[in-house]
Amino acid sequence: MTATTTAAAGTTDKCGRPVPQRLLAAATRLFAEQGYDRTSVQEIVRAAGVTKGALYHYFGSKDDLLHEVYGRVLRLQQERLDAFAGADAPVERRLRDAAADVVVTTIENLDDTKIFFRSMHHLGPEKLKQVRAERRRYHERFRALVEEGQRSGVFGSATPADLVVDYHFGSVHHLASWYRPDGPLSARQVADHLADLLMRALRP
Repeated sequence: MTATTTAAAGTTDKCGRPVPQRLLAAATRLFAEQGYDRTSVQEIVRAAGVTKGALYHYFGSKDDLLHEVYGRVLRLQQERLDAFAGADAPVERRLRDAAADVVVTTIENLDDTKIFFRSMHHLGPEKLKQVRAERRRYHERFRALVEEGQRSGVFGSATPADLVVDYHFGSVHHLASWYRPDGPLSARQVADHLADLLMRALRP
């Protein structure tokens, strides 16, 4: 590690944010405003107020930043889903909580989600494979809740659990194309509507 990088690694900005957070914030804003492929490494480090050496110390490459933009959201959602799924509550409550939460956390991180789905094809094969595996783990945990309810008779089983999951997440992934923070519905209201639609679709 160079002296320049070492110095950058120990600095924070006036808000107290460490270098990795500054880089992610700058990259997220620039990727959202002008697109991943039209944003240079130089623009990112200039906006973050750090050196290129600092960026390569923490992330290695621009596509590492892209990977982390979405990865931090997915980690948050996985952690929260695991908590909902493992809670001591009826399966219908656990599923509805999980279904609403993924909507809220997606809306709260809408730029990150929008950037990723618009730019994920820029990831290298290994990172793309990793992201798909992480998303599959999330979907499988969510599907397990549907299957648990179907086995116990709480949910109808006429529709396969895979299709139920695809139905809900199709709506979630579409949020970036239409949701506006200044629109008529809050994140929680949208989450409640979509979660209720899912639960009605599962009635026996």
